[in-house]
Amino acid sequence: MRIMVVWRTVPGKYRAALEAFLRAGGPVPPGAKTIGRWHVPGSITGWHLIDGDLTAVAQHVAEWADLLECEVYPVIEDDEAATAAKKVFAK
Repeated sequence: MRIMVVWRTVPGKYRAALEAFLRAGGPVPPGAKTIGRWHVPGSITGWHLIDGDLTAVAQHVAEWADLLECEVYPVIEDDEAATAAKKVFAK
């Protein structure tokens, strides 16, 4: 399963969040794999695409909870979305 985590730095924690990221790199726990991570330059916002189970993602989000506010979205690819849509609309 792919999960998109949208993160924003907790107000007042920007420097601490960057220092933690530079120190450890933000690895995900076992059961998850980073597909990609994107940062808005000079901003408090970014995205982290993870492949794995939701339990591992919940752990990862909890590990950063004092520094980042996270929204977690299970996501699917275009072909999967098209397959689902065809079942409803292509009758």
